[in-house]
Amino acid sequence: MTKHKKNTEFNSQSYPYEYLPKNQQEPICLYDAFCAGYDKLLHRQPLNKEEFTALLDNNTNALREQLSAAADEAKRKYFGSKVYIRGLIEFSNYCKNDCYYCGIRHSNQSADRYRLSKEDILLCCREGYELGFRTFVLQSGEDPFYTDDHMIDIISSIHKMYPDCAITLSLGERSKESYKRLFDAGANRYLLRHETANKAHYNLLHPASMSYEHRMQCLQDLKDIGYQVGCGFMVGSPHQTSEMLANDLLFIQDFKPHMVGIGPFISHKDTPFAEETNGTLEDTLLLLSILRLMQPALLLPATTALGTISPTGREQGIQAGANVVMPNLSPTKTRAKYSLYDNKICTGDEAAECIHCMDMRMKRIGHEILVDRGDSPLIPIA
Repeated sequence: MTKHKKNTEFNSQSYPYEYLPKNQQEPICLYDAFCAGYDKLLHRQPLNKEEFTALLDNNTNALREQLSAAADEAKRKYFGSKVYIRGLIEFSNYCKNDCYYCGIRHSNQSADRYRLSKEDILLCCREGYELGFRTFVLQSGEDPFYTDDHMIDIISSIHKMYPDCAITLSLGERSKESYKRLFDAGANRYLLRHETANKAHYNLLHPASMSYEHRMQCLQDLKDIGYQVGCGFMVGSPHQTSEMLANDLLFIQDFKPHMVGIGPFISHKDTPFAEETNGTLEDTLLLLSILRLMQPALLLPATTALGTISPTGREQGIQAGANVVMPNLSPTKTRAKYSLYDNKICTGDEAAECIHCMDMRMKRIGHEILVDRGDSPLIPIA
């Protein structure tokens, strides 16, 4: 992290030293911003870029413990000890894009491609419904094979068969007209990670054919249409700085999404970023707590990537403020093929085994799986 010049006017009594790195227990210029950011976060007040940056630059065990406890308390006011489950159906690993970090990028000739039929998807939903899932997440690469008409047929069929269930889409960038047609067919939520709120950083992660402005416009279109909208970013992605992460937090603070999906960057062997350093558990946990305190009613997943970098990553994510997990309902034969990053967990588990395992894991940390649609508390249900 960037070193800062000392601030001789710093009040040494304004913040306890135990929350600061041992090699930095002396006043420096950003400690005023650090103290202000910490206080604002606990009192649900907006932070500025310098305050977010100062918190991120001083990520210690003590700070994470303090913010995690505060985040858990904030979460319980809306959700108690409940954890929502989403049934994830990864129905295609074809993608027209060439994002430099992604294992299913168009240029990866080693990817074993597949597509699920409508019948395959409905079978996943049937199995999931019997297991207690009341939200289905349809996720794919940006696959032109699934036209609007094709997706409308799938969505409307799920909606008709399971009217008490929510349908979440994660299909990437589409036109506003397309988003509206899918919404009218019965889709309720849409997940579209913005990946970074810094244009220069976006351009370092994506080819020239992709546009930062278009990604942001898609998110606004989704919100305008009426979706429960989720954005998000990778933690520790190549070229990322704490100032860039602060920009992500500022964007989320202003955009006020209903859901935020974050997870550590994990490299994939068949991408240009194969040799890049992975993101860390510690940074991801700190950011989960910050997000929960920023927006207490947020739907915040403990992601598969978090569980991939640590055997107890998802449990630690829940304890840090997350309240959603997404077990995989995809056919076991295709799970390993949806390889966004290396060493992805749960690629061989049956859905029933996965949900039983998840239930036991949550109970061990004082939480319980909730059979519910799990809509955002910010959305009135008609």
